[in-house]
Amino acid sequence: MVVVFRHFFYKNYVGLSLWPFIIVKERHLKKDTVLINHERIHLKQQQELLILPFYFLYVAEWLLRIVLYLNAYRAYQNISFEREAYANEHDPYYLSTRKAFGFLDYLFR
Repeated sequence: MVVVFRHFFYKNYVGLSLWPFIIVKERHLKKDTVLINHERIHLKQQQELLILPFYFLYVAEWLLRIVLYLNAYRAYQNISFEREAYANEHDPYYLSTRKAFGFLDYLFR
């Protein structure tokens, strides 16, 4: 389910997945197929990690990468969950062919 909530976002961020919702900043973004696919990839990641462990691992990896890169945005870009979603957001068939725990392929790249 896609929900519009414009006061939820920081700076340039426009979409977010919080199981089982995709939250977008503006109504027109509900039709952005690339953004929705990106967020659907995150929903799949959350589902296979039983939701709460996903958020724990996401934040832990982000904090570790902040230490490595000394830059919060660069750390965000290199979280394995984000790398998988960005790499495959343009492929509308990705989720139907994705192997389980696909984000692990992006963990050490």
